[in-house]
Amino acid sequence: MSSTEQPALSEYRRREQSITLSPLQEQLEEQEQTSEELLTLNFGPHHPATHGVLRLLVTLQGEIVREIKPIIGYVHTGIEKTAEDKSYWKVIPVIERMDYLSYYFNAYAFCGAVETLLEVEVPRRAQYLRVIHMELNRIMSHLVWLGTSALDLGAISMFWYCFREREKILDLFEMSSGQRMHTRYFQVGGVIEDIPSGFAEKLSGFLKDMPSRVDQYGDLLNGNEIVLQRLRGTCPLDAETLLSLGVTGPLLRAAGNPWDLRKADPYCSYEDFQFKIPVGTVGDNYDRYACRLAEMYESVKIVEQALEGLPEGPHITEDRKVALPPRHELATSMEALIHHFKLVTEGFRVPPGEVYFPIESPRGELGCFVRSDGSSKPARVHMRDPSFVNLQSFSHMAKGAYIADLIASLAMLDPVLGGIDR
Repeated sequence: MSSTEQPALSEYRRREQSITLSPLQEQLEEQEQTSEELLTLNFGPHHPATHGVLRLLVTLQGEIVREIKPIIGYVHTGIEKTAEDKSYWKVIPVIERMDYLSYYFNAYAFCGAVETLLEVEVPRRAQYLRVIHMELNRIMSHLVWLGTSALDLGAISMFWYCFREREKILDLFEMSSGQRMHTRYFQVGGVIEDIPSGFAEKLSGFLKDMPSRVDQYGDLLNGNEIVLQRLRGTCPLDAETLLSLGVTGPLLRAAGNPWDLRKADPYCSYEDFQFKIPVGTVGDNYDRYACRLAEMYESVKIVEQALEGLPEGPHITEDRKVALPPRHELATSMEALIHHFKLVTEGFRVPPGEVYFPIESPRGELGCFVRSDGSSKPARVHMRDPSFVNLQSFSHMAKGAYIADLIASLAMLDPVLGGIDR
């Protein structure tokens, strides 16, 4: 007997036997029938499909999801509080480690907030170098998302293909900063060093190959009937509901809303570049996948334009109150050596005030709030992490869907628990 037939049969027998039940008895009987059909289980916190240390308290009726309660906090690091105990100069490597796939964006959100308080003008060349590294970081983040999400759908080979290109991007990061991850390349006022010789040539080679690689990803997945059945029409959510929850980024754009801070409120010279904002129509898992795939093409276009039009000039502000002196001066100038020592040990002071600085990260609006009390340490640092906000929509997406669709939806959500639990 199916679960849908039971209520009708119960009502028939009740009428046949002319049994009159009180409202309380009817409620208890309904709860008893429902409780027999529901199963509550823990999904995670150490399940590979949770994309981090996320625990989901899932209530199932057979294979259908009736309720989801995300439980977070397993990797809480206290990064925001740690940042308030360090000088502005030393906050950057700490703040980079929140969303560990978007370290350039974390650093830029903080540096942009501090630069606004300082009223520091960032050189044009430094802005373009920041755009190059952020868009490469966006591609890298989407590659990790695509590879791990494909694993959840059973497309194992895709993981290796995506990480092949990811390694090339990390090689570029290592070339410009000396580090593959958490590079500390962005500084208040610009970037720590100019790009080395050979970087532009290696980057050009990557940009030439990357569009064909994305074509391959699309051909492999769009030609796979199993993947299409897992994504098309599953767990749609409209733009109005997403906006009411504060959801931004590819999830919102997949529902048809083209909101992107790079266009809506340009920063870091994004107004100089021509690119499109991919949007979906249905807002289902396929649209979420397709939007991110299309964003990789657009990021390649942005980097190509930034590299081709890279301005001449300094890579960091010449305001010596906040910028380290050139390295070659340390061996010949005592003043430069003392200035370097004081900046590194004591830091610089920021005028009192507060600012919120939002940018478009791979997962949506990433904002940094900084309040200064006039000292060399921030009085308050708070990050609006998009993974934390976007997670609110998960229960709305998956409710009423199959448990297999729940896994696919969590993959398309692209949460990073380092940012959620910061």
